[in-house]
Amino acid sequence: MTVSNDSQAPAQEQHSNIWKVAAASFIGTAVEWYDFFLYGTAAALIFNRLFFPSFDPLMGTLAAFATFAVGFVARPLGGIIFGHFGDKLGRKSMLSATLMIMGLATFAIGLLPTYETLGVGAPILLVLLRILQGFGLGGEWGGAVLMAVEHAPANRRGFYGSWPQMGAPAGLLVANAVFSIFSRLPEEQFISWGWRVPFLFSVVLIGIGVFIRVSVAESPAFRAQQAAHAASKAESAPQKLPILEVLRTYPRQILLAMGARFAENGFFYIVTTFVLTYGTEQLKLEKATMLNGVLAATAVHLVAIPAFGALSDVVGRRPVYLGGAMGCALLAFPFFWLIETRSTALIVVAISLGIIAHAAMYGPQASFFSELFGTRVRYSGASLGYQLASVFAGGLSPLVATFLLSWSGGKAWPVSLYMVGLALVTLVSVYLSAETFRGHLSEPAPTAPPEGAAGSGERREVA
Repeated sequence: MTVSNDSQAPAQEQHSNIWKVAAASFIGTAVEWYDFFLYGTAAALIFNRLFFPSFDPLMGTLAAFATFAVGFVARPLGGIIFGHFGDKLGRKSMLSATLMIMGLATFAIGLLPTYETLGVGAPILLVLLRILQGFGLGGEWGGAVLMAVEHAPANRRGFYGSWPQMGAPAGLLVANAVFSIFSRLPEEQFISWGWRVPFLFSVVLIGIGVFIRVSVAESPAFRAQQAAHAASKAESAPQKLPILEVLRTYPRQILLAMGARFAENGFFYIVTTFVLTYGTEQLKLEKATMLNGVLAATAVHLVAIPAFGALSDVVGRRPVYLGGAMGCALLAFPFFWLIETRSTALIVVAISLGIIAHAAMYGPQASFFSELFGTRVRYSGASLGYQLASVFAGGLSPLVATFLLSWSGGKAWPVSLYMVGLALVTLVSVYLSAETFRGHLSEPAPTAPPEGAAGSGERREVA
């Protein structure tokens, strides 16, 4: 009996801790995304006037979205550096550092002088702080999702892995809600000081996030990996640079993970960020109308993400992810048709439908990407695939969409075609990927053929 009870203790400990880990991952990630999305909202609605006033409104918005894209360029660097130390030193130790970097950069944006005060130095400082935001977020995602996935029971990785993913809509919800409140100030007050308050509020959220994260234990998978390495000192121990090992061992997985993100990442920023500019600048709708539409849809997002994550534990990651990508392609044209009705109810419907399609990809994504890589390089591999795609998809999508809108004379159809193109890249990439949901979090067979794509009925063991 004693042996039996002792053998059950680790499982009981894991079960009791998983909710704490999931909640900590959700809250910490929500704080990071609040900071990141706040910038996107401000870039869509006000930064063109504050930092690029010499341009006409559309060109000013293009310039503001260019600074928005810069943050995505910095994300792979953050993923590489924090992925390296996360694979060497642990997941937990990286999370507080990324939170501090992101939060302090956001707080500093709230203190920035505008173009009227500092001239060209103002947008330069804005870009530098945006780079710091991207660097911090680049390291954040991998650590947060691995803490959740590696703590989770094998048959619930999709569900618990979706909790840090829920931090994205939660951060967007809070960012847009706070910005919406202050955007109702008289125009002069909002431009003078009102836009700064949401950025300065970040310092409060930093303290909350760091306090919660320091109380969470290191992931069991990482602890087991370190213990095995210490005991064996085998030649297969982690290299000094995990990023080199993951590039050598898992190049296919990295490329497919990147492709899988194109529709998810690009579609999301068109639906939640570019749509603000389209509605206010092109359709002349009130800022509050568009912000409220995004807020209502984001509430739907919070529910849909864990639902699709849980579904992927039952039917697999690929079917759920493929359904989301197909939904994005089918919605590309109807999305703008509904927005162009100028009906508040239909705007909410349009954004909500887009958000649900996104959630079908974003819900299982954390577990899907984590399961593609072995424990010793998982932080580096998942981060690299995730963050490299963000440069070409999410970072550029508002900029590309705004350019296409300008090129077409205000017509949305080129943007819709662009969205279909993003979806096609993801559909092909996920189809070529392996199914992972019944595998073990151990060292995978990197060259095994993807289930379904190779015609084999045998499910392989994966990371």
